[in-house]
Amino acid sequence: MLLEYFGFRLLPFSKEITAAHLFPAAQHQELLARLQYAVRHRAFALLTGDPGAGKSVAIRALYELLDRTRHHFVYIADSRLTPTAFYRDVLTQLGVTAPYHFLSRETRRLFEQTILDGYRLHGQQPVIVLDEAHLLPGPMLQEVRFLLNFHLDSACPMTFVLVGQSELRGLLRLRTFEAIAQRVQVRFHLGPLTEPESIAYILHHLRLAGADRPLFSEQALQKIAAESRGFPRLINSLCTSCLLDACARDQRLIDEANVDRVLLELQDLQAAKGGSPW
Repeated sequence: MLLEYFGFRLLPFSKEITAAHLFPAAQHQELLARLQYAVRHRAFALLTGDPGAGKSVAIRALYELLDRTRHHFVYIADSRLTPTAFYRDVLTQLGVTAPYHFLSRETRRLFEQTILDGYRLHGQQPVIVLDEAHLLPGPMLQEVRFLLNFHLDSACPMTFVLVGQSELRGLLRLRTFEAIAQRVQVRFHLGPLTEPESIAYILHHLRLAGADRPLFSEQALQKIAAESRGFPRLINSLCTSCLLDACARDQRLIDEANVDRVLLELQDLQAAKGGSPW
C-alpha cells in the first residue's frame, strides 16, 4: 500500500536495509569500527545500550561485513541459557553435534577442541555473539569467565561479543563479576541519536526508499525526533504509522496532526495494556 501510494522503490524504515546503506551516525560508525577491531584482534567485546538504540542493527552490520571464508558467525539470545545449552548451541551452529549424554565439562572440552581444531586445520576464527546478556542467569554469566580464560591463550582465535541493555554495565560492576569486567578489551555504550541526527536519519531512509519530494513537514520531523528521544526503533515505528495515517486520509504530506494522532493511538493502546507507550 505505501509503496504504491508514495511511489517508494522499497519500504522505508524496515529491517531489510543493508549494512552499506545504514545511516552513518557518528557513534554507530565508531561502534562498527570497534567491533571490526575486536574481530581482527580476537578480542572480548562488550556492547550495551537502551532498547531500540540499534544494538541488533550493529550486530547485523558486523555479520554482513565478515569474511565467511574465515569467520563462522554464531548468535545466541536466550535469557534462560545454561552453560551446557550454550556449548551445545555453539557447536551446533559450527556443524558439530555434542553427544546427548555429555555433561557440561565434556561439552565444554568438545567446544574448546572444536574451536582450536577449526583454527589450526582450517584457519577459522569464530565470532560468537551472546545477546540479551543482562537477563542471563548467574551460572551462565559465571561460565563467561571460562570463555575469557580460554581467550587468554594466544592460540585461541575466538572473538566473543557480550551484548545487553544498559543494566548489564551495572551488573558487571558487582564483585561477583569483577573478573569478567576486568577482561573486557573493547567496550561501547550505544546512546540515542541527537535531534539533528534523528531528522537526518528519517530523511536518509526516505531517500533510500526512493522519495523524490518532501513527505514530512519540518514540524512533524521535529516532533518525531523529540517524542522518539532519538531511538531508531521508535523513529521507525512512528514514521511508519504516520505514513499509514496519511495514506488512509489521502494526504501527500505528513504534518504535526498526523504525528499527534499516532501518538494518541499508541498512548491509548499502551494504557489498555497498563504500560508505557515506549
